[in-house]
Amino acid sequence: MKPRILVVDDEPEAVELIEFNLKQSGYTVSTAGDGAEALKKARAQVPDLIILDVMLPEMDGFEICKTLRLDSSTTRVPIIMLTAKAAEIDRVLGLELGADDYLTKPFSTRELLLRIKKILSRGQAAEPAENLLRFGDLAIDTPRHVASWREKPFDLTATEFKLLTVLAQRAGRVQSRDQLLRDVWEYDSLIDTRTVDTHMRRLREKLGPASKHLDTVRGVGYRFVE
Repeated sequence: MKPRILVVDDEPEAVELIEFNLKQSGYTVSTAGDGAEALKKARAQVPDLIILDVMLPEMDGFEICKTLRLDSSTTRVPIIMLTAKAAEIDRVLGLELGADDYLTKPFSTRELLLRIKKILSRGQAAEPAENLLRFGDLAIDTPRHVASWREKPFDLTATEFKLLTVLAQRAGRVQSRDQLLRDVWEYDSLIDTRTVDTHMRRLREKLGPASKHLDTVRGVGYRFVE
């Protein structure tokens, strides 16, 4: 079955361009021009990924992202935010609210397609040799993409799950922010490392007591401790 992508933007030309390229790449596409329509469509038929513009009428992309993350049916759906704003505060805010990735307009459709492909690949099964990782009360089931604490699963996005898994698989070894950008986000050219810090902060909040396994190595990066 083709992955379903919901494109949310109030600019017809932008929607037409993105929709055309997505369909050419084999995706099923639905569109929405405002927040209310976006939320309605996302809940009616949960997409595999959402492309969300920040500058929307009535309800902006930040508010939509926050609402989607609070809804149990859409909390794990990957979100790529699009915006004409290049300011760091806007980029960080989008990531803080739960976006998986961020592109500033104007962007190349090739770059967008590459980001989509990489995000969707995070939801695929890992290698059989790494089926189950267990650290005391924390269990990471890679084929099922479920991390749990005392048998209670966490609501992690595909990006958060991959970040946790990569760190756990390399337990005891310090991972620099640049290394995590390459191995989790698969970026060839490094972007703002605040992306890593923001996702780590969100991951720690979700893990609660299990966050004791995530150690910050000041000035370098992060390490999973057993």
